[in-house]
Amino acid sequence: MSKKTLYLLGIVVTIILGTFLYLKFCCNCCMKEPADDIEKVVIVKETVTEIVPFVINGDGIDYRSSDNIKFLKNSASVILPVKDSVTIGIKKLKTFLDGNPKQKVTITGYATTEEKNTTTYPNLGLARANDVKNYFVSKGLSAGNFDTKGEIIDSWKTNADTLLGPVSFLINNLTDTVASNANGEDFAALKAKINAAPLVLHFNTNRSNNSLNATERQKIKDITYYILHVNDATLLVVGHSDNVGKRESNVVLGQKRADFTKDYLSKNGIDSNKIETQSKGPDEPVGDNTTADGKANNRRTVVTIK
Repeated sequence: MSKKTLYLLGIVVTIILGTFLYLKFCCNCCMKEPADDIEKVVIVKETVTEIVPFVINGDGIDYRSSDNIKFLKNSASVILPVKDSVTIGIKKLKTFLDGNPKQKVTITGYATTEEKNTTTYPNLGLARANDVKNYFVSKGLSAGNFDTKGEIIDSWKTNADTLLGPVSFLINNLTDTVASNANGEDFAALKAKINAAPLVLHFNTNRSNNSLNATERQKIKDITYYILHVNDATLLVVGHSDNVGKRESNVVLGQKRADFTKDYLSKNGIDSNKIETQSKGPDEPVGDNTTADGKANNRRTVVTIK
């Protein structure tokens, strides 16, 4: 084959190869890919629907943030730290409530039907609402500014094992809130029931801590419900001891037990300003101090509604 023929053949091969490479790579770069574009739109849409905003809205305040308060599944504790944008909203709410004392905020907490409630509250949603309330109080807001509710729903927005913002806030006029709390509920009967069989917590010797059984937990639920719905209600917590040791020491120990009980109740949603404590020391025994069982019965706190 002559050199001229080889030269022409090389040109032809180059043209064919160049055309192939152009069609395969360059044209594909210019073409749109509808399937990929549709997939991208769907992904963006899903991201938007996952946002559960933090909203405080009422006459005189309107604050919104795409960040929110979060909870782990089955947990009643706010995940800390809370985002800065939410903290800013809480500060604005404090300023609003300080200037509008007749306004009150109802916090509604949500939980799903699949979650387990291990708290003393009737449901996990209410427990979450009260933990949010306690967090707000820790930031300087008054516990008296809030009512709490809990709702159980089928599902909530999640990210892995985290629930995104399962709380909502409704601003009400204080007088309207008081009136609604009094409708349709026989709170006098509930008070009589609580005081007829008061919550009694027993303590080990020289100790002021306690593990609650199911009956005691139910009584705390009843007390909490009453206090949350009767605005002028207060609790009396009285600490007692056996007669072992000096009376003065036992009075101090009785007070520690009363203070422990107050702290426990306040952590479970009852405003500490609504809980009065006192100690009777060994002065009001209910058991025989000459027996071990009698002494055990005397080491107690008694919770009643005043």
